[in-house]
Amino acid sequence: MEPSTSSNVTDSEFVEIQLDVHEVVPPPHMSTVQKVRTKFKETFFPDDPMRQFKGQPCNRKLILGAQYFFPILQWLPNYNFKLLKADLISGLTIASLAIPQGISYAKLASLPPIIGLYSSFVPPLVYVVLGSSRDLAVGPVSIASLVLGSMLAEEVSPTTESGLFVQLAFTSTCFAGIFQAALGILRLGFIIDFLSKATLIGFMAGAAIIVSLQQLKSLLGITHFTKEMGIIPVMHSVFHHTDEWSWETIVMGISFLVILLLARQISIWKPQLFWVSAGAPLACVIISTIITFVIKGQLHDISIIGKLQQGINPASVNMLLFHGKYLGLTIKTGIITGVLSLTEGIAVGRTFAAIRNYKVDGNKEMMAIGFMNVVGSTTSCYVTTGSFSRSAVNHNAGAKTAMSNLVMSVTVMVTLLLLMPLFHYTPNVVLGAIIITAVIGLIDISAAYLIWKIDKFDFLVLLVAFFGVIFFSVQYGLALAVGLSIFRILLQITRPKTAMLGNIPTTNIYRNLHHYKEATRVPGFLILSIEAPINFINITYLHERILRWIEEEEDTRTENLRLQYVILEMSAVSSIDTSGVSLFKELEVTLKMKGAELVLVNPLAEVIEKLKKADEANDVRTDYLFLTVEEAVAALSSGLKSQPPSTEEEEEEEEKHTLVTEC
Repeated sequence: MEPSTSSNVTDSEFVEIQLDVHEVVPPPHMSTVQKVRTKFKETFFPDDPMRQFKGQPCNRKLILGAQYFFPILQWLPNYNFKLLKADLISGLTIASLAIPQGISYAKLASLPPIIGLYSSFVPPLVYVVLGSSRDLAVGPVSIASLVLGSMLAEEVSPTTESGLFVQLAFTSTCFAGIFQAALGILRLGFIIDFLSKATLIGFMAGAAIIVSLQQLKSLLGITHFTKEMGIIPVMHSVFHHTDEWSWETIVMGISFLVILLLARQISIWKPQLFWVSAGAPLACVIISTIITFVIKGQLHDISIIGKLQQGINPASVNMLLFHGKYLGLTIKTGIITGVLSLTEGIAVGRTFAAIRNYKVDGNKEMMAIGFMNVVGSTTSCYVTTGSFSRSAVNHNAGAKTAMSNLVMSVTVMVTLLLLMPLFHYTPNVVLGAIIITAVIGLIDISAAYLIWKIDKFDFLVLLVAFFGVIFFSVQYGLALAVGLSIFRILLQITRPKTAMLGNIPTTNIYRNLHHYKEATRVPGFLILSIEAPINFINITYLHERILRWIEEEEDTRTENLRLQYVILEMSAVSSIDTSGVSLFKELEVTLKMKGAELVLVNPLAEVIEKLKKADEANDVRTDYLFLTVEEAVAALSSGLKSQPPSTEEEEEEEEKHTLVTEC
């Protein structure tokens, strides 16, 4: 393309001043195989994990490979007594929290309490070997427990069909683990990104309220309670069975709930006193058990846990059901609980890694949590992941490595072997109070307010998740919020943003006319910016929107110049498909009929490559290509022509002249 000059440069100056117009060139040639390989690498391996092996000798590559798949090999060779001391303290601390929480969360999932302790013994052992986080404390969590129990209870009764219910729970856990591990192995972790922050905040807040309301059964001593999760049936059940309320249970429940909430608040006020909230649940269990034993609580309508099986985890491989009419239910339950637990675990791990300035590999975490659940399903465990409350305690207690999980696991093992009879008289009301205290921290009002300030649509998604969980069920609330988020993404794809650009006076900068009020239109030019990829799903909208811009521009004449060039600024168009290429052909045809030309500015590599190929087939003109809007306007301004008056305008002028003559 030959250099040209701006229209405001005189002929004498043109000899001395010429504008350099840079040629738009296609990207370097790549074969189809190279393109596929590059795209595959950037999609699934953006962190390029193989780069650490480049230039290394064979034995070093073997060591690095082993360390990649087994992160324990990275820190174990340098482990010392000082690290062990810190991990021992933090491990014992989180064990004091994990034992009562394990029992409580198992009851939340409508499973026997002992399974909660089983799930706090085996999975941490797997995570110590495969996990990459130093702070993550694994075990049962409230959200996954609630979802697992509620989804299975829709088709199988946990009371009348308890054996089948436990089998389905183990099978769902196995499917959850397979799904999680597959995401890590295939590096498909972006799937969990469909759960936006707004969705998770609304979902967790709604789930926290539902979980808390479900504990009214224990806090009030109600025997016959609804199995539904919605707020309306729960509250109806509460007030429909007022005759079952037990004042002894209510007094004990409120008392220990106040103690637990006060302990939690103390740790919030003074983080160095983290051990207060960490040890409070176990202390309440011990005190309430002693009180119930002394006053013979079962004679006063205080429900107790009862006898718990002693011993470590029995094998449960033979209990997994991979056939029959409940197979679809277990797969669905496994995927949903797997996604939720994976999201929570990775989010918690990354949060504390950022605080301590180290890296957590998301794909390793997916594999670790996945294998943890697969192994757990064969050893009488249900879905486990990284717990926020336990991980916070683990972090504050000074954990240095994942060895703290091993210490916690050994402590739980000792409890399973020797201390189980001590929990016989533990009242269920205290477990309910522990659950309420744990889930109340999931209600993040400040984060919800921040979302309201930043993005109203995200806040709508939050409300949909929140009210969907409260009034329908946890899975429907989650599905509605995810569906609304996907709908927003589709809107952004099908209705990409376009803007009219103008020149900021005394500069060569072009910006949105509606954003920068000082920007002015350039006579004879319509400069538009497309701010999204162009594909088959949005070309109709873009075509109609650009035609509207053109029609509006034609209605406004400046300096007796008609529209002669339509410039499309394409810096934000990262990709284009064959349908998108056809859009330019249609625009060229339309503009030619109006006596104007189409100009493209800064098409990116993929776009320019496809346009060049289309031009070889004589489908699209690529004569007008520029790197910047400034160059395009300057180069084309010299070719602008004044538009002579139209026939209608000439007739109007003649009529005016006749009237003046007659006067």
